[in-house]
Amino acid sequence: MRKQNDSISCKVKQFRQEAGVSQAQLADLVGVKRQAIYDIESGKYLPNTGVALKLARHLGRTVEELFVEECQEEASEVVLPEGGEEGGGRVSLARVRDKLVGYPLEGEYAFSHELKAADGVIDSKGKGLKILGTGSAAENSVFLMGCDPAFTLLAAHVSRKDPKARVLCRFASSHASLNALARGETHIAGTHLHDKPGFCANVSAAREKIAETGGLVMGFSMMEEGFMVAPGNPLGLRSAADLASGMVRIVNREPGAALRVLLDDELAKAGVPGSAIPGYETTVKSHNQGAQMVACGAADAALGLRPIARAFGLDFAPIAEVRCDLVIPSDLIEHPTIRVMLDVMQTRRFREEIDLLRGYHPGQTGAVIARF
Repeated sequence: MRKQNDSISCKVKQFRQEAGVSQAQLADLVGVKRQAIYDIESGKYLPNTGVALKLARHLGRTVEELFVEECQEEASEVVLPEGGEEGGGRVSLARVRDKLVGYPLEGEYAFSHELKAADGVIDSKGKGLKILGTGSAAENSVFLMGCDPAFTLLAAHVSRKDPKARVLCRFASSHASLNALARGETHIAGTHLHDKPGFCANVSAAREKIAETGGLVMGFSMMEEGFMVAPGNPLGLRSAADLASGMVRIVNREPGAALRVLLDDELAKAGVPGSAIPGYETTVKSHNQGAQMVACGAADAALGLRPIARAFGLDFAPIAEVRCDLVIPSDLIEHPTIRVMLDVMQTRRFREEIDLLRGYHPGQTGAVIARF
């Protein structure tokens, strides 16, 4: 037998008494000692599968009726940085220091080519929280916010190394990720801001945002950024200067996104005003949304990454290479899941997977860029 799981409620005593059967009689029917029945009913142990099936048969119940998995109710408040869906909804959860933080899994967040399992459900008033599964999941989880699609690979490697550890990836721009980190709404921020000569933008922004706690900046990947275009690149787009013709319809990223800053810098170098480019004011919030616009013919080019372009059957015109870093506050570095994640980034297996991505290389993966 196994020790009782706190999330499993045993109903054997209730149904035994309703059936008018004593502990000794039930023990004889099942083929165990009376003490075993007492231990099961008192919650000390869970029976093995064979005993559970016999108990169910002799009491005329199903195993699920005898041993009920309870959904844990949390009375404490959950912080919803992005708000919640009207009428409540599903959320992913992780504890950030002393706050239970939840992000919605509804609407635009519900789909990432697959449905996402929820950790909890917010009630219709937007306050009450029902935990689905085990309450310990949030304690073993960390949020990683950023827009590098390879973050999900890191999450998978962490889970392989320690099945209890979870890295929950949330898509957000570099600035939005750092702001969430500063507010204590995520454990880790991924950022790929663009450097100037003698100036490391990721480190500078990290120092500014989490000066109070200090932190670690660790290299995650080197990746190509550029234009995602139709197959064959029919308009011959190679650089931002090619947008001067006014013949290329683009979709831009939202203000503050690192890719938009990159485009503006490249346009300034080429002397091309944004107002001269069709679609400059049309924005999307992710690489995927931009790729979808190009794939369906609503735009000729969108800012993004080579792996996303490939995923949507598009071609890619690179314009820059940038380092994506992970920023971790000093007081969260010893979180068990973050320790597993840092270990994973030092492994050859993970670096090899990064190297397999077109437009990526792991030259800085796992390197300490700065401590402060």
